[in-house]
Amino acid sequence: MSKIQHNLAFDWDKGNIDKNYLKHNISQNEAEQVFLDNKLQVKKDYKHSGTEKRYLGLGVTRADKLLFVAFTYRKELVRIISARIASKNERRLYEEYK
Repeated sequence: MSKIQHNLAFDWDKGNIDKNYLKHNISQNEAEQVFLDNKLQVKKDYKHSGTEKRYLGLGVTRADKLLFVAFTYRKELVRIISARIASKNERRLYEEYK
């Protein structure tokens, strides 16, 4: 697992910006908060890395929600592809590395 720097900026795809809220009830702001978690867990997503490298992350929001996020980098911006509440198994993995 690797860590990311905290001075990040975000880039949201217009077609993706509301998808996480409509599908998973996770707002854009909540998804971004995960990157402020000092215990954020990140790993490469080899399965979905085709034309660009993708990453998977587990981290908590200010409201203490543990979220799973899939993201990539566009230039120096983080583009969140998907964000949802972490599964039971993902929660266990996060707690193990805490």
